[in-house]
Amino acid sequence: MTKITLSLALAVALVQTALPAFATTSVKVTVNGMVCAFCAQGIEKRISKMGATKEVFVDLKKKTVAIEAKEGQTLDDKAIAAEIVDSGYDVVKMETVPQSVAEIRAELKGRK
Repeated sequence: MTKITLSLALAVALVQTALPAFATTSVKVTVNGMVCAFCAQGIEKRISKMGATKEVFVDLKKKTVAIEAKEGQTLDDKAIAAEIVDSGYDVVKMETVPQSVAEIRAELKGRK
């Protein structure tokens, strides 16, 4: 191998180890009005049916709904809010976070 080819291969290897294959994007929503498991299940079911949704997690105690986007897709905050409001609940806060639903679940379960 030439020095240039070797340097290029080394640079590519460094970039691949430094960056994840793709960035996971999720939306965390704080929802008021959820009081039971049936409430949480209803929201989860509606959000799961949305095209860009990969995974949904609802934490009833923390009043949080976490939605992860499918790879290469973007979640529509307005559509998510509309689904939650149409279900009879209030959206208090929405934020896009660079975490998976699994990471959000672990974070929320860690805080008692």
